[in-house]
Amino acid sequence: MRTDHVHPPQGRPYGAPDAQGILVFVLLGVAAAWDTAAGLSRPAWLAWPALAAATALYAAAVLPALRRGPAPTPAGLAALTALTAVVTAAAAHFGGGWLYLFPMAGIACGAVLYGRRVRIALLALTGVTALVVWRGGGGLESIMAFSWGTFSAGIVVAFLRHQHTLITELHDTRQQLAEAAVTRERLRFARDLHDLLGHTLSVIVVKAEAARRLALRDPEQARRQAGDIEKVGRQALAEIREAVTGYREAGLSAELERAADALRAAGVEPVVRRTGPEPDGRAQTLLGWVVREGVTNIIRHSGATRAEIHLAGTSLTIRNNDPTPAPPPATTIGPAPDPADDAVTASGASASGASDGGGSGLRGLAERLVQAGGRVEAGPLPQGGWQLTATLPPD
Repeated sequence: MRTDHVHPPQGRPYGAPDAQGILVFVLLGVAAAWDTAAGLSRPAWLAWPALAAATALYAAAVLPALRRGPAPTPAGLAALTALTAVVTAAAAHFGGGWLYLFPMAGIACGAVLYGRRVRIALLALTGVTALVVWRGGGGLESIMAFSWGTFSAGIVVAFLRHQHTLITELHDTRQQLAEAAVTRERLRFARDLHDLLGHTLSVIVVKAEAARRLALRDPEQARRQAGDIEKVGRQALAEIREAVTGYREAGLSAELERAADALRAAGVEPVVRRTGPEPDGRAQTLLGWVVREGVTNIIRHSGATRAEIHLAGTSLTIRNNDPTPAPPPATTIGPAPDPADDAVTASGASASGASDGGGSGLRGLAERLVQAGGRVEAGPLPQGGWQLTATLPPD
């Protein structure tokens, strides 16, 4: 039984088993036709209709099974039952070449039934075969030959059908995994784009407000702010292009400089300190996202006048002196049984420390660091203000 590899309409590369490969076994009825034509099977008016019925029932049983998958249909089961009855009655009555119809019935069992059903049916059919051969005067050699032929023919077809079903299920599973991978990549890109645009647009808004206020009082300073807006906009376009192509690797030093510049433009005094060894490329990228998210939250959601950024190796702390009422208790997000749940909890921290829109910025930040084996701690300080700490494993 061969398999048709032509792509069917439903899009699977594995079509149903080829009908030609299974229908060829109707040739097992040649021996019965020979006996009938030679006058060995009498009466002939009963033998020919019996042979035609067996052939038609075989086709009616196996063809729907090949097209519909492993689950047998009521029509297929009815045809298989009728085929078994006709073959048993004809072989018991005529004997001789009609015994070769038992392997054909075994093949039909293997094609129509599945799982435990096919094993039970084949064992029962094998027993019936042995009994009919024995009652017809056959010796042990004939009993073993026809019984084994019936059972082995059916079990081989059943195995091939089972293999075909497994291949189809494997292909479907691979398709689902591929779709899930695409979905995860889209979500990752959406998070990156949110963080990128959220930070950049916040800086542009702050500088645009500063330029508007200074337009009449200090035109020169207003022009510098407008130039900064153009510079930030161009840089954002370049970063978006790099993010789209998957090659965005902003240096941490440049990120810290941009963060300090954005804080100054928003009227927040930046204090940047660096100690310890320089993080590697991957850690720099992740900590750069932490800088973006933390500074964006300070600019957009807090009333702070001072912000401290302390980088110590692969640990980054962002702290502000926001005088607004204390937010909920601190939350730690790190390697846990379900990091996403912790991230959701932390995303609702406070107006001074969490992004708007349900905390998608902090959620995405937590997911990135947890995947890298890191952790994020976010919450209020006892003396007032708010702190965000991100830690990655040592290089």
